[in-house]
Amino acid sequence: MPSFCTYLRRRVLRRYRQVPRTEGDGAFNYSRASDQRVLLRSGVCGCCGPLRPRYKRLVDNIFPEDPKDGLSKSDMEKLTFYAVSAPEKLDRIGAYLAERLSRDVVRHRYGYVVIAMEALDQLLMACHSQSIKPFVESFLHMVAKLLESREPDLQVLGTNSFVKFANIEEDTPSYHRRYDFFVSQFSAMCHSTHEDPETRTRIRVAGIKGLQGVVRKTVNDELQAIIWEPQHMDKLIPSMLFNMQDSDDLDRVGHPSTPSVAGQDGEENPAALAESCFRELLGRAAYGNMNNAVRPVLVHLDNHHLWDPNEFAVSCFRIIMYSIQAQHSHHVIQQVLNHLDTHNRSTPRLRAGIVQVLLETVAIAAKGSVGPTVLEVFNTLLKHLRMSVDFELGQVSRRNSGTSVSSGRGKESEERIVQNAIIQTIGFFGGNLPDYQRAEVMMFIMGKVPVYGTPCHTLDTVKIGHQGTKRIQTMLLSSLIMVTSGFKSKSMAAALPAPFLDPLFSISLMEDSELRQLVLEILHNIIDRHDNRAKLRGIRIIPNVAALKIKREKISKQDVAFMKKHGQQLYRHIYLGCKEEDNVHKNFELLFTTLAVLTIELANEDVVVDLIRLAIALQDMALSNEENMPIFIRCGIMALVAAYLNFLSQMIANPPFCQHVSKVIELRNMDAPYLLPEHVFRDKCPLPESLDREDKQLYFQTSDMAECLAAPGYNAERLSIPYVPQVTDEDRLTRRKSFVDTISLQVDIMSNSLPDKSQLAEEITFETLKKAIDTTGLEEQEREKRRQVMEKFQKAPFEEIAAHCESKATMLHDRLAQIFELTIRPPPSPSGVVSISAGHTQHPSVPVYEMKFPDLCVY
Repeated sequence: MPSFCTYLRRRVLRRYRQVPRTEGDGAFNYSRASDQRVLLRSGVCGCCGPLRPRYKRLVDNIFPEDPKDGLSKSDMEKLTFYAVSAPEKLDRIGAYLAERLSRDVVRHRYGYVVIAMEALDQLLMACHSQSIKPFVESFLHMVAKLLESREPDLQVLGTNSFVKFANIEEDTPSYHRRYDFFVSQFSAMCHSTHEDPETRTRIRVAGIKGLQGVVRKTVNDELQAIIWEPQHMDKLIPSMLFNMQDSDDLDRVGHPSTPSVAGQDGEENPAALAESCFRELLGRAAYGNMNNAVRPVLVHLDNHHLWDPNEFAVSCFRIIMYSIQAQHSHHVIQQVLNHLDTHNRSTPRLRAGIVQVLLETVAIAAKGSVGPTVLEVFNTLLKHLRMSVDFELGQVSRRNSGTSVSSGRGKESEERIVQNAIIQTIGFFGGNLPDYQRAEVMMFIMGKVPVYGTPCHTLDTVKIGHQGTKRIQTMLLSSLIMVTSGFKSKSMAAALPAPFLDPLFSISLMEDSELRQLVLEILHNIIDRHDNRAKLRGIRIIPNVAALKIKREKISKQDVAFMKKHGQQLYRHIYLGCKEEDNVHKNFELLFTTLAVLTIELANEDVVVDLIRLAIALQDMALSNEENMPIFIRCGIMALVAAYLNFLSQMIANPPFCQHVSKVIELRNMDAPYLLPEHVFRDKCPLPESLDREDKQLYFQTSDMAECLAAPGYNAERLSIPYVPQVTDEDRLTRRKSFVDTISLQVDIMSNSLPDKSQLAEEITFETLKKAIDTTGLEEQEREKRRQVMEKFQKAPFEEIAAHCESKATMLHDRLAQIFELTIRPPPSPSGVVSISAGHTQHPSVPVYEMKFPDLCVY
């Protein structure tokens, strides 16, 4: 029977082929497949048609004679009903549809291909049963066939079908299904280079939609965790970033409120669609997948040279930080830090671009949870800061040697860009941290600032020299200013602990006006808790302090204790900072602000008296001029004292005190305007050759101020005790002893201990004998000195006496340590090698059995 049917079919078809076909003859304008359908429906082969399986007949019926007529709805409904009623036939239906689609694709019958995919989509949406798994395999096989074709229409058609499939939520997971081919194919479509721009855009949009479908289908399936592996992320992430690069509005990209795809461009905008898919992927990333998701971004930016300029890189990491969960932020920061380490030898602009991206990253992460990477961020940035300074100094040395002058200057300026970016990152990150973490960061940065004479466990000041050390000090202090900006601490003892305050004050004694200015600005940020600095800006005679509306609170007990412990230290550094010869107008402005802020925030009755004593001591220092200071510095100190006492008298609301200060200022305005800040700091202000000490009306008198403070609450008797700054071991740590090693110290002591020949040969005359016999003057000086010491110990506060005794004990201990170091030395090494490191001589140890002891010590 089958052989007869086959013979009959061939005869009839041969008969149809003999009839000429014309374009106008619609009765015979059939294709070969339509001929077969006509024969089967007309009953020509009625003897074999009923023998075909029902699912095949139902599938054949959905295909019309002309593909332009589209899918037969009635026949499709029958096929759907049959598939739902007999779900065990779904796999066969899918296999047969796949067979027909493959044949039509090969024969370029694209109309029937569209009908087959439409039928598959409807069956897929209608059937939800356990038997759908084999049907899905046939469906994915057909989608893969379409994606493999070179026709853009078929690729778009297959992608749309896959997206519909990706939106279906399956009841049970699939154990054997893999999407490796689809990831590769969709990624290739995202990089389409078709000649026609419109077709290229269609293919790229389809590829992005396909990747989005893969993400939605896999990330929620625990059995599909393989999608997060590097081989897949290396295709997914770069494909999205490649399309995001074409976005014309980079400022819009990366904003947290940016709509996914909506906008004027609609869904056909590849950049907007890629950004939406990128956000969705990152939003679904779990804790263990963050590294695999971020690493391809860094690699893509490297391969396409997108760090300089870095607008696109910044926008990418904004998207990352706003898309991921807050607790995963430290993973991103760690990845960027590691990437910065890998590029430590790259060009300055590339490193600056990475640092600026890190700035954007930590700025967003600091508002949430940063995790344990806070100090690691600063440690890495400080390391790269040191490396940048080394590169800059190396370029300067090469430039001085005469090679590549122009290029050396360009690279030096580029290294400054890196350094400024690092400072901004440090300051901005620290400024956005909570107060308790900011205090730790302040201590951490302060511990990295190199201070002359003190060991520094991070920066080797010997290797980088004075210029490099000063450069690092300036940059780290600038970052500290940014970190301390807006810092509000309830207790000064917590904000200014001794490990932070001591090195900060040591830097304030450097012979560099810029460093001293930075130190004072840091103190202002910490001490000024009510933001009064803007009202006190500029050193001047304020006529009405009440009009400034200064905010202040009653000083707490903790702050009173802080001033008792560290007040003398604060006064000392203000006193020493005023007499530096390189002071400029800004230094005096900052010193005035420091005194004013101390008065507002930390001054009680005892502190007010101490501040007045300090002001009088500054005035006496300018008048006596024992330091041989320039006349500008002396007049500047007098102007500073006048401005501060005018401010203080109005703050304590003491009318007699205000009258005395106002009287002196009026006389100066008439007779000596160079002693007022409005005149002395003016350009080309005429200055006298010296100050007249005899005209006491131009100066503030201690006795007059003591009478004004005779009211209850103030210990006016203490004003009669002149303020003398105590000499401590901080002078040893400042610029006066920059780098002191044992050998140079020994040479200085030996050279100073040798008497001069001119002194040995001093001529003995009548005048020298007369001076030796006349001891009345010496006795009077000794008696006056003894009286001052007794009066000081009777009337001075206990804290000042304790600080004085402690400083003497410290000085004695240091001198003894120096003597012991010079006299008691270990036995010399047999090799005779002496190493010098960090300013100290190190002798190699000698075994005990090789030491030679005196005979009296051996028994």
